[in-house]
Amino acid sequence: MEIGVHTPPLADEPLESALPYLHDLGVGAIEPGVGGHPGQDHLTRSEYLDDESEQAELRDLLAEYDMRISALATHNNPLHPDGERADEADTELREAIRLAGQLEVDAVTCFSGLPAGSPNDETPNWITAPWPPQHAEALEYQWEQAVEYWDEIADHAADHEVDVAIEMHPNMLIYEPHGMARLREETGDRIGANVDPSHLYWQGITITDAIRYLGERDAIHHVHAKDTRIYDAQAREKGVLDTTPYDDEPNRSWLFRSVGYGHGEAHWKDIVSTLRMVDYDGALSIEHEDSLTSSREGLEKAIDLLKRAVFETQPGEAYWAE
Repeated sequence: MEIGVHTPPLADEPLESALPYLHDLGVGAIEPGVGGHPGQDHLTRSEYLDDESEQAELRDLLAEYDMRISALATHNNPLHPDGERADEADTELREAIRLAGQLEVDAVTCFSGLPAGSPNDETPNWITAPWPPQHAEALEYQWEQAVEYWDEIADHAADHEVDVAIEMHPNMLIYEPHGMARLREETGDRIGANVDPSHLYWQGITITDAIRYLGERDAIHHVHAKDTRIYDAQAREKGVLDTTPYDDEPNRSWLFRSVGYGHGEAHWKDIVSTLRMVDYDGALSIEHEDSLTSSREGLEKAIDLLKRAVFETQPGEAYWAE
């Protein structure tokens, strides 16, 4: 298992200087954006796709700092009811999968997307309750759209020997483990999870239980290391479905936090141990979105904690059980 970093927080410097910085901190993998919300500051798809010379230079740069790419990231909404937006997100995702295959990168991280509630709607609609009945009907329509789309993407990903790691995210159709398992069952094994604890914490989901549930289904393709802190005083008044702006920190019922500032070191060691139990041995890709600290300080504190949590060697034989 290795410490990785999702690189958008370092977008103000080129990859050539971000890599030595991360290497010196003990990072072994990066997850650069190649489109969508993460942008593509460190790895522009059009520059590398189908260009063997550029790809060779990238491989040499990564090798110089003993670094690998754990996944390419393109988070957007390919199920958007606006056809132009959906087509743009679809192109980003399909090209990211092609590029991942060419770079021999195992996975592409993304969102499931969210359709409208009916063919006539213009805005994506996140359904969180089955009543009134039209909401249940809308959800059924959304699943029909999603299964048709992701079945095609699963075939595309299989053609390029790449896994698609969907981040379970509110305001997307897939926001919790049971929905993730259902989509995988209905589309194929190339579709799986990018387990990001931060979006599960505030929904009340126990992270280690979610890991076990998805791990039993071989459904974990990638993992983010990102924390969340729930602020009880605010949550007691308005719950956790909080639309307060992220930069109004004192009034939010929860905030994304750097690793260790939402849950302690023992908790993150439990996450690492549970991931090993389900045979996940890839990167823990740190995603920094903590508005109470700078990107570099947040990354460095997260790396420091995870260094004490990750296992760097394979387990030996349980000689004491013989």
